[in-house]
Amino acid sequence: MGGQKLLSKIKERYGWALEVVKRSDDQKGFVLLPKRWVVERTYAWLGCFRRLSKDHEYLPTTSEAMIYAAMVHLMLRRLAPAKSDSTTS
Repeated sequence: MGGQKLLSKIKERYGWALEVVKRSDDQKGFVLLPKRWVVERTYAWLGCFRRLSKDHEYLPTTSEAMIYAAMVHLMLRRLAPAKSDSTTS
């Protein structure tokens, strides 16, 4: 299975244990999988960044750096949300 090779490489290189979540064989059609919405939401947020919406970068390392910068921005926004100015109407 091709996915097992990827899982073992990630475990070897980064020490991360990834879990592939699949629906059971007895379920048919659309099934809401646990935590999938977190991944889908994150991809949607990353798609809002103009540099990431299309891959115009020449080097893959530049694209990777843009992803890190976008994620830092998202995490900082979650840690310190912008305060609305209540003095203006």
